[in-house]
Amino acid sequence: MSLKTRLMLSILGLPLLLLTLLAGMAVVLEDRQEHAALRDDLRESTALLAPSLGEALAAGNDQALLRLGERLMALPHVQALGIRDGRGQPRLTLGQLGQPPAPPTGATPQLLEQSLRWRWQTPLPGPGPAPAWLTLDVDTTPLLLSRYRLMASAGLVLMLAGLLLWLVGFAVIRRVTQPLEDAGRALERLAFGMEPARLAPPASPELGALTRRVNDLADHLAASRDDLQAQIEQATNELQESMETIEVQNIELDMAHRRAVEANRVKSEFMANMSHEIRTPLNGIVGFCRLLGRSRLEPRQREWLDHVQRACDNLLMLVNDVLDFSKLEAGRVELETLPLDMIALVDEVLGLQAPLAQQKDLQLLGLVYDDVPADLKGDPLRIRQVLTNLVNNAVKFTDQGEVIVRVMLEEAEPDRMLLRVDVSDTGMGLGEEARRRLFQAFHQADISHSREFGGTGLGLAISRQLVEQMGGEVSVESAPGEGSTFSFTLPLEGNAEAERSPELRLQGDIIALDEPHLPTRRALKHLLRRWGARVITATQAAAEPGVALIVVALDAEDLEAASLDTWRRRLEHLACPALLLVNASPPDLPALPLPHGGEILAKPISRTTLVQAMRRHLAHTPHALPAPPSSRSPASVARLLVVDDTESNRLLMRELLNDVGVAVTLAASGAEALSLARQQRFDLVLMDIRMAGMDGLETTRALRGLGGEWRRVPIIAVTAHVQGEQQRTLRESGLDDVLIKPLEPQRLVRLLEETLGLTMPSRLSAEATTTQYAGQELAVVDLEIGTRLAGGREALARELLEKLADSLPESEQAIRDAIARHDDEALLDALHALNGACRYCGTPRLGLLAETLETRLRSRGQEAVVALLPDLYAAMAELRRWQADQPSSTTKAMARASSSESDR
Repeated sequence: MSLKTRLMLSILGLPLLLLTLLAGMAVVLEDRQEHAALRDDLRESTALLAPSLGEALAAGNDQALLRLGERLMALPHVQALGIRDGRGQPRLTLGQLGQPPAPPTGATPQLLEQSLRWRWQTPLPGPGPAPAWLTLDVDTTPLLLSRYRLMASAGLVLMLAGLLLWLVGFAVIRRVTQPLEDAGRALERLAFGMEPARLAPPASPELGALTRRVNDLADHLAASRDDLQAQIEQATNELQESMETIEVQNIELDMAHRRAVEANRVKSEFMANMSHEIRTPLNGIVGFCRLLGRSRLEPRQREWLDHVQRACDNLLMLVNDVLDFSKLEAGRVELETLPLDMIALVDEVLGLQAPLAQQKDLQLLGLVYDDVPADLKGDPLRIRQVLTNLVNNAVKFTDQGEVIVRVMLEEAEPDRMLLRVDVSDTGMGLGEEARRRLFQAFHQADISHSREFGGTGLGLAISRQLVEQMGGEVSVESAPGEGSTFSFTLPLEGNAEAERSPELRLQGDIIALDEPHLPTRRALKHLLRRWGARVITATQAAAEPGVALIVVALDAEDLEAASLDTWRRRLEHLACPALLLVNASPPDLPALPLPHGGEILAKPISRTTLVQAMRRHLAHTPHALPAPPSSRSPASVARLLVVDDTESNRLLMRELLNDVGVAVTLAASGAEALSLARQQRFDLVLMDIRMAGMDGLETTRALRGLGGEWRRVPIIAVTAHVQGEQQRTLRESGLDDVLIKPLEPQRLVRLLEETLGLTMPSRLSAEATTTQYAGQELAVVDLEIGTRLAGGREALARELLEKLADSLPESEQAIRDAIARHDDEALLDALHALNGACRYCGTPRLGLLAETLETRLRSRGQEAVVALLPDLYAAMAELRRWQADQPSSTTKAMARASSSESDR
């Protein structure tokens, strides 16, 4: 409750309450006094006239009774009168007496009060034994009205008193609370940092003290604010000086950073050059060592040659590790997203590490669990590199036992898989201190390991950085003498619902299995059962009729002379083909006879090799086996739709695909492509993104909207300028993949082979060479680059150059108009079209300028483009001058014709 409310209640409420109580008491007392006076009047009047009434009643004088009755009727508030004799007979009635009065019970006057109606009964003296009675009816309504008038008067007086008290209270409250409100407003302004006006001291000493303290507080805060402002100005000046010092240091740091970047670039170039310079003679040394190894050498010479070969291998590994580590440290390693098969990848890595494992008689085994999908996407090259490092280390530091690679599904989401890869061995193991420094660069578990086992100490550091860059984690569990398990997680794109289908369907064929290595035996048994075979042991094969194949593994002891003789005799008694799995290199495989068919395979055996071998040796069984999938031959013509608004790009694409045997249809716009799509079916669409009218994204959405087969037809974006985030946007818009102009032949080959199953000519499949211009002026025209981009056709390269040169005036005018109108969108269209056209022509200088301008326009706007436009116009003019210096098309055609005539 506020102070005002409490004061008002004190000033107004208490007096009003007391006045109300007094007024109520006065009204009650007055009412009671009037009722008592009425009773006294009735008693006195009836007592005065009662004798006369008794005499008149005794004498039977009715006139006297009437006269006396009228006198009683004249009394105040009397409404009716009734007289009854001793026998109860009525003698006189005046007014409306109402119901007859009940006979009195005593001889004294009685007053009966019934609400507002009173009845007064008094005895009259008479001659008879029973007294006569006088009854008066009295109406007290005037008394009630008198009480109401009194109450109204009291209420009016209370209202006037309340109004007077309110005026007095308001004046008093105003006088008391006004200084408090002024002090409150002053404190509020102080709280918001504003300076209030000084408060005038009130008359009250208590409020005056409060006002003085508020004024003192305002003065103190003003002084503090002035001090703070002075300190802020001083700190600002000091900060300004510090900022100037920091700015100078930043400039120096930036210069140092640029020098460091330049030094790092020089170092990278030096490393690349040194790698090339080292690898070139090293490859020659390795090659000649292999040739020398085929010749006749003395044992000592062959030993020396083996040392040279190992030294070359170590040197080559050192060069590769240092280069990979340098790229990772500089952040220059870029990951690809390509289809991969974990089974094939693991089998390939184990096959590469097999020679060293076979020398130590180690068991290599790859286990890819069934729930790992076959349809995965990632960077197979980097995954193979990590897995090779881990398996190589496991084989290197394991003298006996096994090395097992396990690939299992850790987590599954609709479009993302998390695989876990474990590489476990039974080697020497690692202590806690060795595990802590294991992933540091140029460190190994023990100082003596580099001398005993070789290596640079970079493999695990490179593997960890590659796994982390792919979004995974690396861990190790090991104990001295108990082996080690290196694990890493691998996030990949894929579909968890796409289960791997069995490579074979054996439909109950009986296969005998004899594998002494327990993990390998379990893996082969599970795999054969998954393919539908009934697996039995080798000892059961003799008593089991209808065995289709026996799979036998031979270890090092079985390759001794006595054991080989035993195996020859056992193989002669077999009644079915046999697959011998030998843990040895192919040159060391034993020459064992297989009278009933079969073959000898080296361990570790890949799943593909096992499938092909079983398909070969079970072909005579009555069960039909599925034939291996064959790639699409060029004879089955595929239909390709090329959509591009630049004529030279369409021409080049048609020429590149002429030798493939596909039917190429060209469309110059999105509308034309949509019209063609409604008329015929296509197997693949190569879509330019930035086109006039309907761009590539709108065209793609329209094609997908046709429904039917168009929802599944691969649509590949072909664009000259796209970044990582934009590639993701393109794929989310319905495009299946992105090709960057200029099209690399090997990338186009891979796309057609993966998408359509085509077999490309060797000319297109060859790797393209790149030409760099380091430290020199870029050429206006480079026909070597143009010929390479045109698929090796120099005539086509010249034709594309002429088309580009002919389109330059229109492109230049479009750029100038867009600059004049400040139209960034039109300028981007013009630069993108020019950049795309240059991507297929050997114009290094103009192509670099166009790409640079488009990049700047996308990232920094038109202001960053204007400075390079004179160089762009100059490059255009130089290309037009080059065209003018060339012989005309007619002259060249005549020259080619005359040349052909002379050849004939």
